[in-house]
Parts: sequence; structure tokens; C-alpha cells
Amino acid sequence: MNISRRQTLQAAAVAALGGALSGRGTPDRGSASPGADAVPAAARPGGGWRLPDEAHPHEATYLSWPGRRVWGPDTTGVRADIAHLARTIAEFEPVRLLAGDRDTKAARLACGSGVEIVPVPVDDLWMRDTGPVFVLGPDGIAGVDLNFNGWGDKQEHGRDRRVARAVLADERIPRIKAPLISEGGAVEGDGRGTLMVAESSVVNDNRNPGKSREDLERELKELFGATKVIWVRGVKGKDITDYHIDALARFSAPGVVVLSTPAKNAPRTVFTPAYEQAREVLEQAVDARGKRLEVVELPEPDDFGRHGEDFLACYVNYYVANGAVIMPRFGDRKADRNAAAVLREQYPGREIVPVPVDHIGEGGGGIHCSTQQLPTVDRRSP
Repeated sequence: MNISRRQTLQAAAVAALGGALSGRGTPDRGSASPGADAVPAAARPGGGWRLPDEAHPHEATYLSWPGRRVWGPDTTGVRADIAHLARTIAEFEPVRLLAGDRDTKAARLACGSGVEIVPVPVDDLWMRDTGPVFVLGPDGIAGVDLNFNGWGDKQEHGRDRRVARAVLADERIPRIKAPLISEGGAVEGDGRGTLMVAESSVVNDNRNPGKSREDLERELKELFGATKVIWVRGVKGKDITDYHIDALARFSAPGVVVLSTPAKNAPRTVFTPAYEQAREVLEQAVDARGKRLEVVELPEPDDFGRHGEDFLACYVNYYVANGAVIMPRFGDRKADRNAAAVLREQYPGREIVPVPVDHIGEGGGGIHCSTQQLPTVDRRSP
């Protein structure tokens, strides 16, 4: 009898998720084994793996279907945003969207036949943080499981903490269990050995108690094949992520950083000093090759309507797909056009596709936060 990919995944997901499908949990700190985690034998940090840049070709993009328990009365709107995003990305590369059994029918109807619905229980939509971070190396590909803990136990995550395992089980990709707790949105890489990280979200007792920045830098380098980590200060306790780097600064190419900056007339907030400190650090920083960084400003919108205090009005939280850059559209026509122009210059040859994501933004995240790329294995990669 032929076993479909979906049947294989469903069995693997059940094994991987085990008894953690209800209630709050803490990361499994035990050893990784194929039997326990339903994934191939664990790879090790420091095994020649490297974090590719986001512009590296993708085999697919993963997204996650938001649950009613988290989103409540806002569920309909945010699901519409995710479905629109999934359909948009599917024009450029395959899309796999995770959804619990009760939600697969609704997700399939909303996303259409061009999006594969993968039956894995989830709590929320933030695939960048709950999914594995894929790394490439001489042995092909592996996935780093960053032990998602609900951004420092701020949100229920009984299902989401097991998402990385389920994805890796489906793809039959070795799992690297990180020696630290973090999220994919906390780490930005240039694909050439340089990482950017906000200290506030990683050097934080709600994730890594007792570990110093030096300890965590060493572990990050081993996990992602980096030789240089550029730290910015960030802001603790003012948003659910403790200020992820992917809402502040992104590598558009080795040696080039796109930095989110406040709109010209924006009032000062608790985040303004973080922008200023990041700019100062990045303008003085050199990358793994010893090259001084070029910093490109990407101003935030000035007029984006009435939204909650957690709304993420940030263009830099864009996603690089095969042949395209998917960017948020906020309705500030001048700012939207300017952001598209900046990204067009930074990503020549790619189509710039603006997508409205106001409901996603109300949750404090954006397009990049909602996606996770599965890179194509390039046997010629160093």
C-alpha cells in the first residue's frame, strides 16, 4: 500500500507532539532521538553547518494557521491576511501551511489549491519563531530547533513548542537541538558568517537564565557557522518578542544592512533609543570579512490609520521569496512607494509585491515573522 506524504506527516506529527498538545510547557531538555522526536538522528552544532541568507533559493515556504484560542474575535481577519499572504507567495514558490485537524478544511478553502495544507496542531501564526531554522553544510541540510518557549513564557505554546520537530519529521531532515532558547526572528544572517542579534531578546533570563552574552555568542556561532556576531541593545519587556532583530535590521546583501527608522514626524517612544543605538553600532561595525557595513534607511510609515499599541508598522519585516520580495503595505501611499523603491534597489531583478497585513500587524508581527523558508540544497555550497 502506498503511504502519502500527508499520512506520513500526520503519524510523525502525532509522535512528535505527544502529550504536549494541551497547556503550557517548557522545552524538552532531554537528548534528541529519532524515536522520541520522530525525526532523523540529531545533527550536532559546529558540524560544518552554515545559515544561508534569505535570498538563497527556496524549496518552499512554511506558514502557520492562527488559532482561535489566541486570536479570539480577531481570528477571521488574521486568517484572511495569512491566506492572502500564502496565495501571494505561492505565485513564486511552493507554500506549506500548518493547521490543526479542525482547521484544515477552512484553511484549504481560504488558501486555494495552490497551497498545501499540512495537518500539524499549532497555537499561533508566527512560523519564523516556532519553526526550525534551516542550515546547509557538506552533509546537505539540517534544522535548528531553538526550543521555542512562548517568548519567555508570555503566551501559551504547548503546540507551538513542538512545531519544529513536526516539520523536520515531515521533511526527514536531521534536527539540531540548540543549547539555548531563542526564536528564528531573533537571528539575522548574511550567509557569509555574520549574524545580527538584539541582546534584549536572547541575553534574557526569560529564555537563557545564567548565560552571559559571551556564552550565547559562542553557541550562536557554533549553531549557524558564524565567525562574527553584531549585537544591538534592543528593548526588553515592551513587546512580546523583547524586540526581535527582524523588526529592526536586515541584511539585503553581505555588507549591506537595511535599517528600519522612525518616520520623519514620529514622536519619540521607548523604541526610539533602540533605533539610535542600533544605527551607531551598525555604522561602526565590520562583518565577518572585515568589511565596514553600508546602512540603508527604510523609514516607517507616518500615516497608517488607527491601530492598537502593539501594531507593527515596519517595512523591514519583509520576506525574500524566489524572484520576489513580499513587503507590507500600510496605506501611507508616499511611504509605501518609498519602501518599494528602496527594496527594488536592494533586490534588483526581484518583483516587489506589497501585501496588506493589518490584522497580522495587530499581533505585533509582520510578513517575515509569519514565514520560514526551506532552502534548496546546493551541493556546490561551501
